[in-house]
Amino acid sequence: MSPERHKAQVDAQELVAQADTGARSLSGGLGTMIAAIAFFWSVFQLYVASNVPFWLNDTFGINLIFNNSAVRNIHLAFGLVLAAFAYPLFSRSPRHTIPWYDWVLAFLGAAACLYLVIMRSEIANRAGLPTQMDLIVATTGLTVLAIAVYRSLGLPLVIVAAIFVGYAMFGNSSFLPEVIQWRGASYGKAMWHYWIQEEGVFGVAVGVSASMIFLFVLFGSLLEKAGAGNYFIKAAFALLGHLRGGPAKAAVLASAMSGLYSGSSIANVVTTGTFTIPLMKRTGFPAEKAGAVEVASSVNGQLMPPVMGAAAFLIAEFTGTSYHQVVIHAFIPAVISYIALVYIVHLEALKMNLKGLPKPPVHVTVMQRLIGVLTGFIGITIVGAAVYYGLGWTKTAFPSLTFPVVLALFAAGYLFLAYIAAQVPDLEVDDPNAPIKELPAAGDVGRTGYYYILPIVVLIWCILVERFSPSLSAFYATMAMIFIVVTQHPIKAFFRGESQTGRVWQGIVDFAEGMIGGARNMIGIAVATAAAGIIVGTVSLTGMHQMIAELVEFLSGGNLLAMLFLVAVMSLILGMGLPTTANYLVVSSLMALVVVQLGEQTGFIVPLIAVHFFVFYFGIMADVTPPVGLAAFAAAAISRGDPIKTGVQGFIYSLRTAALPFLFIFNTDLLLIDVEPLQAVFVFIVSVVAMMLFAAATQGYFFARSRLWESLVLLLVAFSLFRPGFWLNQVQDEYVTVTGPAILEMVSDAQPGEIVRLNLAGPDFDDMDKILTLTLPLTIGEEQGADARLEAAGLVTMEDDGKLILDEPFPGTTFAEKLQGFDFYGDVPVSILSSQVEAERMPKELFYIPAILLLLLVVMLQRRRQTQPAF
Repeated sequence: MSPERHKAQVDAQELVAQADTGARSLSGGLGTMIAAIAFFWSVFQLYVASNVPFWLNDTFGINLIFNNSAVRNIHLAFGLVLAAFAYPLFSRSPRHTIPWYDWVLAFLGAAACLYLVIMRSEIANRAGLPTQMDLIVATTGLTVLAIAVYRSLGLPLVIVAAIFVGYAMFGNSSFLPEVIQWRGASYGKAMWHYWIQEEGVFGVAVGVSASMIFLFVLFGSLLEKAGAGNYFIKAAFALLGHLRGGPAKAAVLASAMSGLYSGSSIANVVTTGTFTIPLMKRTGFPAEKAGAVEVASSVNGQLMPPVMGAAAFLIAEFTGTSYHQVVIHAFIPAVISYIALVYIVHLEALKMNLKGLPKPPVHVTVMQRLIGVLTGFIGITIVGAAVYYGLGWTKTAFPSLTFPVVLALFAAGYLFLAYIAAQVPDLEVDDPNAPIKELPAAGDVGRTGYYYILPIVVLIWCILVERFSPSLSAFYATMAMIFIVVTQHPIKAFFRGESQTGRVWQGIVDFAEGMIGGARNMIGIAVATAAAGIIVGTVSLTGMHQMIAELVEFLSGGNLLAMLFLVAVMSLILGMGLPTTANYLVVSSLMALVVVQLGEQTGFIVPLIAVHFFVFYFGIMADVTPPVGLAAFAAAAISRGDPIKTGVQGFIYSLRTAALPFLFIFNTDLLLIDVEPLQAVFVFIVSVVAMMLFAAATQGYFFARSRLWESLVLLLVAFSLFRPGFWLNQVQDEYVTVTGPAILEMVSDAQPGEIVRLNLAGPDFDDMDKILTLTLPLTIGEEQGADARLEAAGLVTMEDDGKLILDEPFPGTTFAEKLQGFDFYGDVPVSILSSQVEAERMPKELFYIPAILLLLLVVMLQRRRQTQPAF
């Protein structure tokens, strides 16, 4: 490897260390100490996720069971200690030793967290009445946390959190505009809220980090240490390297496969980019475009199920949606986004007339290859069906034997695939600058590591089929991965008839390094979720989301699309300084419910999960948004290109990711919400075509270089495929609307399971001069009669002068919380203005016909100017 290339790789790895694992490099006793702390952090997280604590208690009477609160406290204690030891405080701080002040900070941080574990009974007895020691501990803990955030994530998140704390304590100050003032919290109340109870630092965000995120990050670290990263890169190049712009397409595929288990875009850039970026440059890609392709594909890795970015677990927690449903909702947007990126790379290769890498000679006919593909597809389908229905039958017939059967199948499958891998040499990490005379055969590469897929299959099975919790699913997948990491080398050596000397030890070393790497990758996430907990805690303490709602509603003029643009801009601005997880937590805690409420007020029902995905998608743009997208800097360090230009180009490539959130807000079919299986296949195919057309429009190239009007037509066609309902709404009314007493008739005539939209109006509880409007989706039950159906949802009405007047619902009924914004005792009553049911209309898919005709027109015109094959 050339000295320049070696320096680039070192620079990129240094950036990953600064962002993910800590830039301090220690050796000797100090290095061993940090490694031991990280290892035991991973052991602790596996311990509390398992049944071992309960087994120890039941078998030996040893009570080492930690409740959720204690797990959160200990989780952050580990994070603060490792942040003090692994991340230098200042740029001039020593990198090869630990200064005295970091020892002090590590001790104080751990003590402030463990104080809550040791004193939990006393704290519970004096709830809301902090002692002087409580205040000292809380102040110390928040200070150490702020320093840990600064050293591991930078100053922006510290500033944001400090602003929120300042608002909580000084919200009644006269220098603040009256519209955002609140009564303010005392120092004692604020410290209790933020540190002692579970509303602030140790709230939901840290709980998700401790119970779910850590195990998934550990799983990815072990999979990477086992060699899966290099395997996926080699497999991607073997499959796609021979195509136009092959290295770039392989980079996208490798990043997608890495995204199956990795939630860090920066680490993804360096893992795959170290190999792919030099090869992209050698085949003709400029440095900035090569880096941008890697950035765009690696950032999208956080969208790829089953192991998505850390924010995905928070989505599940905040929306009350099971994680397996989150995975299902994420599938189509993630896959079509990657397919579109492959197509963007293809268009770039066409514009630059690039070729692929040399591929191995093929000695089979086209028909034999087609038969091979069909056989493989049918075989996978049969195996999948056998596993699904076979284990499903076993689970039904012998509930207690299902788990042993799965273990036996896993062991048998692992031994069989390890035997196959043992028949070929292990993959080696290649020098990306070495000349490639011929790509390896995909089959040869595949055989070396099929067993890497088994733990991912275990993870998907647990989440989607067994419907286990994310933490339990990750635990089983991680244990499967540990088994493979430890045993793969001795088992393959046994099948090869080689000596076992050193093989077992190699597996143990890989296991230990994977455990340590997983814990170090978690440092930034642990402190980020803790700091974000301050922001969430301020919202719950002050009720500032209501003020934000009024402000945003004013700025957007009550227009949902304008509000979504404001949310997107807010996410992008915060993304310049905050990591993805913190960005998501800040924006979602402030804006998610606001978007849903504004939609309800304007008659547009937006699913909460769709809004959270909207925020999540723009949150992941944090790593690519210029001028401080860290993934772009990592890619530029490898490509030796300009990091700002790399970020700008990566942002352009990521426009498809930025467009998707707007599309699935208005067309929730993309998130597979209330979609049947066959319809899901149709939605997927149409979405792929639409996204590829969007990519062609933004790249200015389709069959040939596009004229401006052709690009605009392609955008129009893509929009029509994504959102045919928009054109249908212009032609036919979406709903049948009735008013007055006819509302009761509509509710009475509706079929069970049908949704009747009730449009309400009444005085605002906070401003009686303001009339608030709201749309409620009433799902009709089995009751007979309008009154019974309304009362089943807690809605009691009476007719007055042709109007339906609504009484205040009892607490705990279906819509009680949603109706809290109304004043039911003012001079103006709250009434149901109208009701709506879906109208019987022509299929919205009919509007695909004019869209396809427009597309054919563009294709016909561009074919005349075409100079090379388009595919």
